[in-house]
Amino acid sequence: MDLGEYADSLRRELVAITRFAGEDVSRAAGMLAESLDSSVRLALLDVLSAAADEITSRLDGAVIEVRLAGSEPEFVVTVPPDGAGDRRPEASDTAEEAGQARLTLRMPESLKARAETAAADSGISVNAWLVRAVAGALEGPGGGPRARPKPQVGSRYTGFARS
Repeated sequence: MDLGEYADSLRRELVAITRFAGEDVSRAAGMLAESLDSSVRLALLDVLSAAADEITSRLDGAVIEVRLAGSEPEFVVTVPPDGAGDRRPEASDTAEEAGQARLTLRMPESLKARAETAAADSGISVNAWLVRAVAGALEGPGGGPRARPKPQVGSRYTGFARS
C-alpha cells in the first residue's frame, strides 16, 4: 500500500485551499505541507493499525497485522491451524484491555525472526506472544511477582544520596 499518494493528496488539498490567498500564505502552505509528510504517514499508520486491531477483535482466531516493508505498510493475515481458533482467551489476555499502551521495541533482526516463528508456532500474533513473554518474565515461580534478592551481609552499595 503506497501511503505517498494519500500524503500527496493532502498536500494538494492544502495548497488548493490557499490558491486565493496571497503569495506569502501560499508559499507557507506549501512549506507546511512538505514538513507534514512524515506526520501524515505516521497518522495513517496509526489508523491502519487501529483498523487491523478492530477487525482482528471481531474475527474468530485470525489475526491481521500491519507491518512495514521498507517505508510502506502491508497487511499480514495469520489464520490459526484447525482447532486453534476455538481457544478461549485467557484471563491475562483480556484483563487489562481497557488500559492498553503502545510500545516501540527495537531488537536485532534475528531475534525478531525467532519471536515471529515462536508466535506462529503458538498460533498467536507476535504482539500477543510478546505480552505473554513479558508477563511470564515478571511473574515469579509461585505465580506472584518476583521478589528482589535480599542483600547479603557485607554487600556493597555505590551511588550518591541527597539530604
